[in-house]
Amino acid sequence: FYGTWYTGEKVWALHDKLVKVGAAWQVLLFLFALEIPFIQKAVDGTLDGTGDYGFDPLSLKSDRRAVTEIKNGRLAMIAFGGM
Repeated sequence: FYGTWYTGEKVWALHDKLVKVGAAWQVLLFLFALEIPFIQKAVDGTLDGTGDYGFDPLSLKSDRRAVTEIKNGRLAMIAFGGM
């Protein structure tokens, strides 16, 4: 399948082919479905900017853990910038 469908195609032409086939719309709708909880929080005004969707089956959420995650993210950005 991979060899026959992509044979002779340029990278920038693949986008047009995916749109024509309909696969790009499927991906776009799937990603939109994943964003629905974020959109609902934004509309309700309860968006706190942390990306928390309320999924915590093990009850691991705490203020200390949130600060640790923020520090970890900042350290990762500094490390990436220094590379």
